[in-house]
Amino acid sequence: MPVPRPLRERCREFLGIDGEIRYIFPAMTYGGGAGFIFVVTGDQVSVISTGSLSRSTPKSIWGSYPRGTRIGPVETGVGASFEFAGAVFELDDEYVPVVNAADAEVFARDSLPRDPLPDL
Repeated sequence: MPVPRPLRERCREFLGIDGEIRYIFPAMTYGGGAGFIFVVTGDQVSVISTGSLSRSTPKSIWGSYPRGTRIGPVETGVGASFEFAGAVFELDDEYVPVVNAADAEVFARDSLPRDPLPDL
């Protein structure tokens, strides 16, 4: 399920982004607790904290990393989880392909499907 447009726009405004958001997905600290939103642009990976009470209201920037920073791999089993910047996060299974695509765009470009309409 895609992230709702209002959340995408709140994150864009919160981060002061004028360019394209390539990928965006929610996550939380492993075992529950604080919520986060990962926002991937052409030049950075931003992690926004939403706190523990809301999953859709940006509260603070937890960290910003160069776009060349790998987000995954995502471990699946009991639940989907990944380690990023020394912390362990979990996410809904539906967002695993988003993390994989974000990493593939930088680290395995040849594995991505060819753009059928490159001139648009």
